[in-house]
Amino acid sequence: MTEISLPGRPRTWTSGDWNGLFGYGSNLLVNVITLTGLLRFGLGMPADFIYTRVLPGLGVMLFLSCTYYSWLAYGLAKQTGRQDVCALPSGPGLGHIFIVVFAVMLPIKVMTGDIVKAWEAGMAWVFVQSFVVMAGGFAGGWIRKVTPRAALLAALVGIALTYIAIQPMAQLFLTPVIGMICFAIILLDWFAGVQLFKRVPAGLLVLAVGALIGWGSNLFGLHFGDLTLDGLRTSLSQFGFHLPIPAANHMFAGFEFLPLLLITAIPFGVYDVVEAIDNVESAAGAGDSFPTRRVLVADGVISILGAMLGNPFMLVVYVGHPGWKAMGGRIGYGAASGALIMVLCLFGILPVILAAVPVVAVAPILLFIGMIIGSQAFRETPRDHAPAIILGILPNLAHWGAELIRDTLQAAGVQNVTPDVLAKLQQQGVLLHALDVLGGGAALTGIILSATAVLVIEHRFRAAAAFCLAGAAFTFVGLMHSASIGLGQSPSIAAGYVLAAGTMLLAGNVARTRGLKAPPTAVLETDPALANRDMAAATGCQGGIEQ
Repeated sequence: MTEISLPGRPRTWTSGDWNGLFGYGSNLLVNVITLTGLLRFGLGMPADFIYTRVLPGLGVMLFLSCTYYSWLAYGLAKQTGRQDVCALPSGPGLGHIFIVVFAVMLPIKVMTGDIVKAWEAGMAWVFVQSFVVMAGGFAGGWIRKVTPRAALLAALVGIALTYIAIQPMAQLFLTPVIGMICFAIILLDWFAGVQLFKRVPAGLLVLAVGALIGWGSNLFGLHFGDLTLDGLRTSLSQFGFHLPIPAANHMFAGFEFLPLLLITAIPFGVYDVVEAIDNVESAAGAGDSFPTRRVLVADGVISILGAMLGNPFMLVVYVGHPGWKAMGGRIGYGAASGALIMVLCLFGILPVILAAVPVVAVAPILLFIGMIIGSQAFRETPRDHAPAIILGILPNLAHWGAELIRDTLQAAGVQNVTPDVLAKLQQQGVLLHALDVLGGGAALTGIILSATAVLVIEHRFRAAAAFCLAGAAFTFVGLMHSASIGLGQSPSIAAGYVLAAGTMLLAGNVARTRGLKAPPTAVLETDPALANRDMAAATGCQGGIEQ
């Protein structure tokens, strides 16, 4: 498989964009449905308020973002003369959805008893976080330059395995009659290039098959997918055209709670910067190099515009660019997906889709993305760096495990994790506190640890010491190994990083004195054409590049 370079204007739509539309569009749809459910049932926001004040602004924000990244991809394709450039995916971050609902809006609602004030606080939170992200845009290029690629991609692998792949895979086996056949369709089409129905995109096919099996099973009293006529009839009542209503005054009213907002807005803003850098690096590994600064600034500006239209959810660049590219997505799939979601949000169609298609039918698409991202870090870095990648995955695994344990305890009626509860867990080998410490600031922690390991493998001990000192600084202010920010957080761990830095410097002197040299490291092919060739070979997705 070779890179395609053709004269003239780039193609804005290819046959593979249909796969991207139904795959990425389904991904966006699931996230929008998730945040709608959290607002309705987790926060207690009235349905009419959600469909008239929140979702219209969210839909417009997503359309602006997806269109911008398609335009950015068009510019890259025109600049390079390539026809295989894939637009970056973006949308409301899944982690942010839970944070803004449960850590920002819910406490304000409990404190004031006013759902509107909670909504205002959410929009103000987006405004503050957006400025943190835009500020990070001016340092993003430098961070990518000094940080080993293995470290940036390792953090993504941890996210891909824990928050993208595991739950969808578990859902397959909760409703295997739908899940397994949809997963087989995805495997056959996107890995083997075998289409069961010619010219029918796999993303659309799994939605149709899932709905057909779900509704068909109702005829036999089996109810696979939990689809009901009552639910469908209720969803039809939400139809109606709702333009976004300007909400800048409400957004600025939320600054009443600024001290509370800063507790989460600053660390999540830093996290967004790191994650965006990771995702841009991931796209570069797949052959598409986008400017980090323009990505971060765009995320911040468009998020603010969304907040001014009533949307309390932050926009981020998604994990998954190599996956969408492998399934054939190019320039047009992004803008088309954004337009689709905007129409669904403006016309109140989301409840109808939720009632008509089982969620398990979408799970194989997310699992595919997790598989592609999880394998990318190992494919596109030197083999000697593999241990460092494993090290960078562990903080995200710890964070996911700690959340799983806490959710389990709450489901069992244990609302407060007291020292006595922690001691009893430890007796059973469940080190919840240790997982909290390791998983605090998981993405940043993974990058620091993985980068240090890569630099040690390459005998760049001074650079490894610098990353250890950076880890000490981040830990001291609470950006790593802590649940809160502020000076003097986790001082013993910060001291440990300082001691590790000193050890690295000592090792550098020892290595120079003894004449020790780094072992030969596998050369990484960085040419975009070769990267695309490796992507196609790894996925077997021969239809991924237009010929």
